[in-house]
Amino acid sequence: MNIVVNGQSMQIEDSLNRVDKLLQSFNLQVKTVVVELNRQILTQEYHETTVLRDGDRIEIVHFVGGG
Repeated sequence: MNIVVNGQSMQIEDSLNRVDKLLQSFNLQVKTVVVELNRQILTQEYHETTVLRDGDRIEIVHFVGGG
C-alpha cells in the first residue's frame, strides 16, 4: 500500500494497515503523538480502529523538550 507520511511517499506492508500499527513500526520513543489523517486530527482513542487505505496522507507530530 502506498501512503504519504509527513510529506514523503512510502510503501508499507499490508500488516501495517492501522494507525496504531504504523506508529509502532516507527518505534517512536515519545509519550504524546498527534496524528493528522487526510487533514483531520485523529485522537488517540481512534488509532487502534482506524484502517489506512492506499493514498492516505498522514502527518505525525511529537513534542520535543529543550531549552
